[in-house]
Amino acid sequence: MKAILTGNLSRRTVLGAGIAAAGTLAMPAVLRAQDKSLKVGVYGGYFKKSFDSHIFPDFTKATGIAVESVAEPTGEAWLVQLEQAAKAGQAPADLSMMSQTTTLKGQATELWTPLDTSKFKHYGDLLPRFVNKYPDGRVAGIGAVAWWITLVSNTDAFKEAPTSWEAFWEADKKDKLGLLALASNSFLLEVTAKTFFGGTDMLSTDEGLDKAFAKLAEVKPNVRLWYRDEAQFEQALKSGEIPMGQYYHDVTGLAIADGFHVRSTFPKEGGIQDSGNWVLVKTSKKVDEAHAFIDYMSQPSIQGLMSRKVGTQPTLKKDVLDLTPAEFAAVSSDIEPIIPRYDLYTSKADEINQKWTELIVG
Repeated sequence: MKAILTGNLSRRTVLGAGIAAAGTLAMPAVLRAQDKSLKVGVYGGYFKKSFDSHIFPDFTKATGIAVESVAEPTGEAWLVQLEQAAKAGQAPADLSMMSQTTTLKGQATELWTPLDTSKFKHYGDLLPRFVNKYPDGRVAGIGAVAWWITLVSNTDAFKEAPTSWEAFWEADKKDKLGLLALASNSFLLEVTAKTFFGGTDMLSTDEGLDKAFAKLAEVKPNVRLWYRDEAQFEQALKSGEIPMGQYYHDVTGLAIADGFHVRSTFPKEGGIQDSGNWVLVKTSKKVDEAHAFIDYMSQPSIQGLMSRKVGTQPTLKKDVLDLTPAEFAAVSSDIEPIIPRYDLYTSKADEINQKWTELIVG
């Protein structure tokens, strides 16, 4: 997830602890006695531990396919490792959880084996935005998990919940905001485009990008912290030192449950919805096993389990889920989301990063 999610490891670490604590099964992650096996790359720390203790053993019990989990590094490092291994005919993992941006970058070298969607019983229930396709329509990745970045605030500092992302630009927010530090993990260009210019289509042109950058630059006096270390902002939000900003809806929910005076708001323009895919590296020989795993993970019951224990949003349509209205509301929103323009961070990465440094965080 990590070309676009710098700093997300701490979030996954916190969340993973929840599912790990919820029900550790006394079964090893690797069952070497099994005839069928699969290597699955997931992010390290408690996120991996959660899968090892709960998801993988249940999958093995259901299918007879043993899982060896591989702790993958975040960012593009894992993509580079997979590409280098593929040149040598190797597969460090068969399936990997991969960010939308790195999934797109892997398409350039045909790194991903196209997936046979007829083998996924719930393929038709997946929300279209969680299906990553090659330009010719072949499916490169299937949504693994999704999560939200929302407008967060300290309830002692702000008695009334904000209703719009416009709050970031208001004069009374001077030196009070904590925002993510990169164009490609904050998605603030998309927020700006949706809030002030009617949508993210404008970002497709150089003129539109320039307008969005100019408008976003107006928020700079209000920003106290451009953060890469999520824990730093989280502590400042809880204490009220930095009483407003953008942060992860799921982690904010954990803070609320722990009694901290914070809130997570889905603005009227929508929260930012980000996600990661399951992708199958082309050098893997475990095609059938990989399809069985994706099919298993795409079940409504498993998606519901992830929501309850990890706080991620399901990648399936709402009406097929077994979540109660309260459970769904805890991890999602019916407001149309802001979907990141992942294509920009591949096709115009250098241009955007340069302007971001010069105009926004410089």
